[in-house]
Amino acid sequence: MPRRMYFQPFCKLAGNLEVNRSVVLMGPRRVGKTVLLQHWVQSLLEEGVLPRKIIFITIESPVYTGMGLEELFSLAKAAAGFPDDQEGWYVVFDEIQYLRDWDVHLKTLVDSYRNVRFVVSGSAAATLQYKSKESGAGRFSDFLLPPVTFYEFIEMQGLGAILKHAQILYANREIPFFEALDIRQFNEHFLNYIHYGGYPEAVFSEAVRKDPQRFIRQDLVDKVLLRDLPSLYGITDVQELNAFFTSIAYNTAQEFSPEALSKQSGVNKSKIKKYLSYLEAAFLIRIVRRIDQSGKRFKRDNVFKIYLTNPSIRSALFAPIDPLNEMMGASVETAVYAQWMHRQNMLPYYARWAQGEVDMVHLNPLNMKPSWALEIKWSDQHFENPTKLKSLLAFCAENQISDALVTTIQTMGKKRAKGVELTFLPASTYAYSIGFNTAKQQEGFEQIAL
Repeated sequence: MPRRMYFQPFCKLAGNLEVNRSVVLMGPRRVGKTVLLQHWVQSLLEEGVLPRKIIFITIESPVYTGMGLEELFSLAKAAAGFPDDQEGWYVVFDEIQYLRDWDVHLKTLVDSYRNVRFVVSGSAAATLQYKSKESGAGRFSDFLLPPVTFYEFIEMQGLGAILKHAQILYANREIPFFEALDIRQFNEHFLNYIHYGGYPEAVFSEAVRKDPQRFIRQDLVDKVLLRDLPSLYGITDVQELNAFFTSIAYNTAQEFSPEALSKQSGVNKSKIKKYLSYLEAAFLIRIVRRIDQSGKRFKRDNVFKIYLTNPSIRSALFAPIDPLNEMMGASVETAVYAQWMHRQNMLPYYARWAQGEVDMVHLNPLNMKPSWALEIKWSDQHFENPTKLKSLLAFCAENQISDALVTTIQTMGKKRAKGVELTFLPASTYAYSIGFNTAKQQEGFEQIAL
């Protein structure tokens, strides 16, 4: 399987032996954490590290139940023939969340073996991150591996030649962008990405592509909702959690309140907040907060939007949506949001007030005022009549935003309406460009983000 765009940044972090820290690799199931670790081991071998000095242990295995990390490390050293060697080891503990108090174990190892690189991985992202920061301050470095971006989906299949580099003028600046040589063909790949492309295995397995519902649903429901989350958080009513998540997945990209969620799913309101935190911890959903027309946060966050972190989940739980179905708009919006979720320094909002809504807004971190706005459409009709974008235009006027972006199915161009310069871009090439810019940021190059 090809290396993901996160491979080099991960190697840079894991290979920095000047800092005595363990690396905590986190992310949802089936996004390639174990494969990334295997690629890292391969790179260590290529660099000349002795094979016997590399240890790879999967904590999930029943054989290791009840055993601490130091005991496992000692047994592995003995098996390798170096029981008393205290230096130069590269140790991987995969699926670390299955060990109770793993953070305490790992902290002890890091303090005791200063010339050993310890790397752990796990599927409960937020839980690992919380424990990493709580117990591992100064000793652990977090690395999040998200689902596949649309950019990666295209590159993994060697399809980069179906696009060309371009520039668009936005807010008086030339910004790198990509244009599809055949936008209809490119949109087919975008729809495939929405249906199954968030998982690396699905990109290369014909069996998975033919039946993504069986593959993804089984792994998601059986392993995450019915096993991982209940075991980590002591959930007793797993069917209720399953029904709750299914309701959210069907309505991805929609606005919710605790009351509405309780009514829709049948889950008691007192459990809503806990279930949402569990699902966010598993990196299955992302909650996006609301601002008003003037860009201000609400004092009470009792209304919010929920997005699946991976658009493929909805198709797996139900069925792929016809591209002309009006519900496709929510899946496209979810796919676009999914590209932005890879930016750890980017916190998107949506604007909502009595007379309107804007899909995505960025607040300048220096003054917390809106700096740009994006309307995510799966339609070309607004290019012909941009004044229909009343909410977007009103929001821009209120916040003195001179330029805004609008996605389309295949139309690309510029229109001016009510003093706002509107740039129309196909949702597919927009999503690809966001992923490309994210990849460059991962490599250490800052790009202007659209």
